[in-house]
Amino acid sequence: MSRVGMTQAALDLIRSLQQVHGPLMFHQSGGCCDGSSPMCFPDGDFKTGGSDTLLGTFELPDGTGLPFWMSREQFEYWKHTHLTLDVVDGRGSGFSVEAPEGRRFLIRSRLMEIA
Repeated sequence: MSRVGMTQAALDLIRSLQQVHGPLMFHQSGGCCDGSSPMCFPDGDFKTGGSDTLLGTFELPDGTGLPFWMSREQFEYWKHTHLTLDVVDGRGSGFSVEAPEGRRFLIRSRLMEIA
């Protein structure tokens, strides 16, 4: 069962960002405020390690993969949720590559059904 999904709006923005930045990745930290927003980076620009969990890899229509990471500590709080990557108008702060576009990524969550 997938833990992550995305809306069409998120996919459209990702396609646009890939044209500028190449392959991308996401990381969701456990910080407060904008630090808890999903951050989009050129793939490999954010170093992941033992303190991170790979939640899944989006398979994009062009055949490329887009990994979605979360800090292991944050995952403990969210391990029973399905996360949907979405986009809203407004400029978040931080180093996420969509910031100059006047849009920002956000996460919508719902509890996963356990069989």
